[in-house]
Amino acid sequence: MNPTHRSARAGTGLVLALGLAAMVVSMMQTLVVPILGIIQNDLDTTTANVSWVTTATLLSAAVFTPLLGRFGDMHGKKPTLIGVLLVMVAGSVLAATTSSLALLLLARVLQGAATAIFPLALSVLRDELEPKRLPGAMALVSGTLAVGAGLALVGAGLLTQGSDPDYHRVFWLAAVLALLALLAVVTVVPTSAHRPGGRTDWAGAGSLALLLVLVLLPLSQGNEWGWTDVRTLGSFAGAAVMAVVWVLVERRVKAPMVDMPMFAHRPVWLTNLSGLLLGFGMFTQFIGVSYLVQMPDELTGYGFGASVLRASVVYLLPTTVVSLIASQFGGILVHRLGARLTLALGGAIGVVGFAWLTFAHGSTASVILAGMVVGVAISLGYSAQPALIVASVPAHQTGIANGINSISRSVGSAVASAVITTLLAAKTLDNLPPGVPDLPAESQFTTGFALAGGAFLLVVVVALVGLRPHHAAAADFSAATPAARENDAATPVGSAKS
Repeated sequence: MNPTHRSARAGTGLVLALGLAAMVVSMMQTLVVPILGIIQNDLDTTTANVSWVTTATLLSAAVFTPLLGRFGDMHGKKPTLIGVLLVMVAGSVLAATTSSLALLLLARVLQGAATAIFPLALSVLRDELEPKRLPGAMALVSGTLAVGAGLALVGAGLLTQGSDPDYHRVFWLAAVLALLALLAVVTVVPTSAHRPGGRTDWAGAGSLALLLVLVLLPLSQGNEWGWTDVRTLGSFAGAAVMAVVWVLVERRVKAPMVDMPMFAHRPVWLTNLSGLLLGFGMFTQFIGVSYLVQMPDELTGYGFGASVLRASVVYLLPTTVVSLIASQFGGILVHRLGARLTLALGGAIGVVGFAWLTFAHGSTASVILAGMVVGVAISLGYSAQPALIVASVPAHQTGIANGINSISRSVGSAVASAVITTLLAAKTLDNLPPGVPDLPAESQFTTGFALAGGAFLLVVVVALVGLRPHHAAAADFSAATPAARENDAATPVGSAKS
């Protein structure tokens, strides 16, 4: 493909189509958070059972994201994208039409598989766009992750208002958006002629999937099982064993799914670490603020007694809007400052936002403004992630590398959910009226926000100290020719390119 033809095919439409697909994917993770209670009541089930509605999607994403990301690298991104979006449409329609917990869990597994869309989208951008357009395009698509997560919370709140809320409406929204994303991908995304092919590393895929499940399962269910329960401890121990097994498998197969030198390459694993920290911060802000503002102030002495709808629209929607706006500037900052400094700037802004939430969450204006600051931080941090990854790996590893980076953010979100839930249950208020359920002490929210601020401070350290300039390769895509990027599969990881 010559540069003129590449430039003619690439454009704003491609970026918007892939951005829509990525946004819909991110919505799948947070879509059910405000409606778990409604689902529990409608299906007449227990809290432990309904918690699997979120866990099923998380585990499915862990299993399928790296596998489908690698599959797309080998056999074509567009066909893989279409297949995954079809699965997501099917899962959303099933969830919207069923009143069976078993079928709802199956639907959530199908929705979770769609998480692979994000790394596939970044691979398409790397294949199709000219170098000078790549940082901004990847930043915009990455920024939609934070936007989608926030819009899902807002949409769920709006669709379940009233005296007779119906959770099925939320999944119909997911189905419509997934169908729109599918049509956009079919219409706009070009079919690449370059398909390197190769064998699927089933042993590596299976061992990695089992490792991720054994990590995420206890994080998701630890509060229900108990953190010292044999199932929790056994899962973590099994994860340690599977980590060793996975490394051994990938070192021995001829065509590994994950190139271990690439995975252990300094910019790659440090970027994945920063992704975990960003995922922790984002989920802490969404869940922490949502719970905080719903606290009945007449009983607790803090909070605002907000409904789910008001919590979503008044307190979380501004964060989402600001994230969308900030994503427009993420690519500009990556191009001008480099991905490393953009990541550091996002981390520093996040520290400010969470310090604000930690010490001044007593007024509506303060919580909203602090959340908007955090929204800017998350958007900038997400904008820098793919630039760091793409600058550090060859083109034929883009899908799997970004897939693992996506999983690192999911792990961070799962850790945040476990930490916040544990914190809020660890210390409750005394002298509550009879019949009132346990309510957390205000200090637990303060601790949670402080921990998230510490996570963003670590992001700054990783960016400025760990990702040194000669390692970080701050994504100077304009210096590379299209031909060079098409042939960079032969470039060894760790070379001057990274």
